[in-house]
Amino acid sequence: MPFYTKLGKIPHKRHTTFKKEEGGYYYEQLFGTEGFSGTASLIYHVHRPTMVKDFGKTIDLTPVAALDKSVRAQMLNGFQVKPEEDFLASRKIVMFNNDLNIALASPQNSMTDYFYKNADSDEMLFVHEGTGTLKTMLGNIPFGPGDYLIVPRGIIYQIHFDGPDNRLFIVESFSPIYTPKRYRNGFGQLMEHSPFCERDFRAPSELETHDEKGDFLIKIKKENALHHLTYASHPFDVIGWDGYNFPYAFNIKDFEPITGRVHLPPPIHQNFEAHNFVICSFVPRLYDYHPEAVPAPYNHSNIDSDELLYYVDGDFMSRNHVEKGFISLHPMGVPHGPHPGAMERSIGKKETGETAVMVDTFKPLKLTQTALDISDKDYAYSWLED
Repeated sequence: MPFYTKLGKIPHKRHTTFKKEEGGYYYEQLFGTEGFSGTASLIYHVHRPTMVKDFGKTIDLTPVAALDKSVRAQMLNGFQVKPEEDFLASRKIVMFNNDLNIALASPQNSMTDYFYKNADSDEMLFVHEGTGTLKTMLGNIPFGPGDYLIVPRGIIYQIHFDGPDNRLFIVESFSPIYTPKRYRNGFGQLMEHSPFCERDFRAPSELETHDEKGDFLIKIKKENALHHLTYASHPFDVIGWDGYNFPYAFNIKDFEPITGRVHLPPPIHQNFEAHNFVICSFVPRLYDYHPEAVPAPYNHSNIDSDELLYYVDGDFMSRNHVEKGFISLHPMGVPHGPHPGAMERSIGKKETGETAVMVDTFKPLKLTQTALDISDKDYAYSWLED
C-alpha cells in the first residue's frame, strides 16, 4: 500500500540497537519485495526470526489442467465446493495460469495447530460469508462479509473464524497486488477521482507479541509445493514494525461506483491490479441517465482477456439466472454480452443492487477437474434464440 504505517514499539533510528528492558536486544528484519527496491517494512522480533528447528514433509500442490485451450463459456456453481475442516485443505483451485491461481474455499475450523506463509504469491481472500480475525505477524485484522483481505507474500498468518459457515473466493497472484496506477499520483497518494481512498483501507490494529519458545509448525508454500518447517520460537513475536509492506482489508461496500450518462466499460470498476490481470468490484449503483440509455452492457469481444465474474449478491442484470457463489468465465476470442432479454429488461431501470468481483486476465485460464465438476454444461448455449 502506498502509505506509511507503524504499530508497536520501534527504535528512533533504523539499523540501530534496540534494547529490551530486561536486557538483551530485539532483532531487526527487513521485510521487503523486489530485492531492496520494492515496498518494505522493518520488523522487530523478540527472538531471531531465523531459528529453523526441523524440515518436515513436502506436498506437491501443482494444479492440473483438465480443460486447456478452450473458448467455451463456463458457469460454475461455487457453493457446490464442499466444506472442509482445515483451511488449507478447503482451498480448491478452479482456474489458473502462469500469473495466478483462482480458488474457492469453505473452511469450517480456525487455524490453531499451524501457521501459514505463501512465499509464492500475494493473496487476495474475498470473504463472501463468515466473520473472524486475520491474525498475522504484523497484527490482527477483524473481517466480515464483503472484505478483501490482501496478504502480501511472505506474511505469516492464521485465520480464526467465529463459526463454521465460511465462504472465500481466493486469488493467488505471482506478482504484487496494488491499487490501480491511474488512481495514484507521483507520490503514491490516491487522487480525488479514485473510487476509494486511504481511509477505506484497514491496516492491522492490534499487535499480539508472543514471547514463546518451543515447536511451532509453519507451512510454507513455495513453487506450488507446501513445505512443513518447525521453528523454535513463536512467529508472532513482533514487538513493533513500520513501513509500507503489510496486510490490509478493504470492504467492497466502500468502493464508490463511477457512473455516467451512457454505459461505461468495466475498467471503471477496477479495484486492484497485478501483472497481467486486474480485479474489479461491481457494487450497487445508479444506472446511466441518458434518456435513451441502455444500462445493460453492450456485446463485446474478449480478444485479449479472459473475463471471470464471481457473483456475490443481488440480481445481476446482464444474466438471466445467477445465484450467490456462481462464477462465469467468458474466454478471450469469443464475443459475449447480456443474455437474451436482459438488454430489453434493463431499459428504463434506475439502479441495480448487484455485487460481484471480476477478474480479467490477459493470458488464458485453464480449468481444473474441480471446476468441471461444478460447471453447467449448457451455459455456453444460453445465448441461442429460435
